[in-house]
Amino acid sequence: MSPDPAFFAVDGVARSFGGFQVLADVSLAIGQGEVVGLLGPNGSGKTTLFNIATGFLPPSAGAVRFCGRDISRLSVQERSRLGVVRTFQTPKVFEGLTVRDNVALGFYRQMRAGMVESLFGAPRARREVADARAASEPLLARFGLKPLADTAAARLTAGQRRNLEVARALAGAPRLLMLDEPSTGLTRDEAMALADMLLDLSAEGMTLFVVSHDMEFLRIVGRAHVLSFGRIIATGTMAEIQADPQVRQIYFGS
Repeated sequence: MSPDPAFFAVDGVARSFGGFQVLADVSLAIGQGEVVGLLGPNGSGKTTLFNIATGFLPPSAGAVRFCGRDISRLSVQERSRLGVVRTFQTPKVFEGLTVRDNVALGFYRQMRAGMVESLFGAPRARREVADARAASEPLLARFGLKPLADTAAARLTAGQRRNLEVARALAGAPRLLMLDEPSTGLTRDEAMALADMLLDLSAEGMTLFVVSHDMEFLRIVGRAHVLSFGRIIATGTMAEIQADPQVRQIYFGS
């Protein structure tokens, strides 16, 4: 599938910290329904680029566009309302809540009760919480979390926490799901199981942007970009990336 630059694009993005340039004129596009990867060695600037793409940092120059709209200055929350949702390298879960209620929180965008109604347990708020918990059931089952639904999230393993974070992200009905180092901290079996789940999401039309140093995990992507010293040095399929002389020199010293 050729990328549709009108869906999501990073256009000429640069970022400096205290006079030190971390990114220089970085451009990439993600078409609707694509799975695109970003990889690079430590210090390449991929975390900075991901944080700019997801709204945690503004660019020093250039733009981030979603569906033709410049979202460079929108907050994380504003991007989430548009359907741009991210996960984190270390999964963010609410440890004091049950697994079910963690997923239910992902439906907050669809809730209409205000904070005051929720605090005072108004009937509409209670109905919406009950509806969110019920709507969580298919996601719990999909990610193997149903037997743990009433377990506190603090008791989950790293792999279960990752699955929970992705399940909660999906509850928000994202149009673009961005994953930061999703295989970090997982066993090889857990990482491959998560990769298979993401492939299933892709087959259903979900658009994914995956940042990872794990070339085996990145088998799920259709295209990948390699970042080195703040610049894109290679773009292609994973087979093309792995055969690229510059990439081989960086990763394998050959």
